[in-house]
Amino acid sequence: MSDAALRIGIDLGGTKIAACALEGDREIGRRRVPTPQGDYAATVEALCSLVESLERDIGRTGTVGIGHPGSVSPRTGLHRNANSTCLNGHDLCGDIARRLGRDVRCANDADCLALSEAADGAGAGARCVFAVILGTGVGGGIVVDGRVISGPSRIGGEWGHNPMTGEPDAELRARPCYCGRCGCIEQFLSGPAIEAEYARTAGRALPLAGIAAQGTDPNARAAIDRMIGRLGRALAVVCNIVDPDAIVLGGGVSNMADLYTRLPDAIAAHVFGDAFATPVRQARFGDASGGRGAARLWDAPRGA
Repeated sequence: MSDAALRIGIDLGGTKIAACALEGDREIGRRRVPTPQGDYAATVEALCSLVESLERDIGRTGTVGIGHPGSVSPRTGLHRNANSTCLNGHDLCGDIARRLGRDVRCANDADCLALSEAADGAGAGARCVFAVILGTGVGGGIVVDGRVISGPSRIGGEWGHNPMTGEPDAELRARPCYCGRCGCIEQFLSGPAIEAEYARTAGRALPLAGIAAQGTDPNARAAIDRMIGRLGRALAVVCNIVDPDAIVLGGGVSNMADLYTRLPDAIAAHVFGDAFATPVRQARFGDASGGRGAARLWDAPRGA
């Protein structure tokens, strides 16, 4: 019998799978493993094994929520649009439920980030929260009054696959995306995209953290300047449509300290209004936030 007080949430990322167990707001367990690359069956097994190992540690079973890249097609019921492309075309949530022998709730990983941070994180107290994942991929989630807004097509918040504004057509065409389009925001603002652009400019490779730390390197400074300008333009589009009460950033790119001093002005330069007061905050729970939000899928009102 499932203990209603125990909520297990798993965040399926491009490089890692992180699981946590909550009782109320208190985290009582955590585990993580590398994400099997390009192997759907191994990914399902890794997700289920994390649930089972947490439950063994705690000594009882709980509800299970999964935060994943991409979304589920309302037409076919199958996974689509995930940058972890091995998931696409499969019944991920159904396969996990069958393997575990119980109901499982699933949602986009950025939706889970938004739900977590709106509940008791950096967006707590805000009526409308737009949460952004800037990591292996780029995504967004919208929570209004504690409810995830996913929409009838299940694409609410999928801001990372809008075209990047303010770039020349040749630059957009030069950035093909796994989704089949060119010039998506993800191809400019994801961690791998920033690293690749730095390598092309500087003639050497650096990981994202190294780029952020290279204060005297003109190529690193230029890469960060470009990233902040682009992120400001991209988020201004969201603000002109949704006008959120708080913007919360998660993912590896969100660890750049410059974002929180410079990004508000970069957004304000492009919003349609004479004032911009929306706070931009780093996710309170860092890379644990997606799992915490997935655990909360059993308590949150179902999305619109």
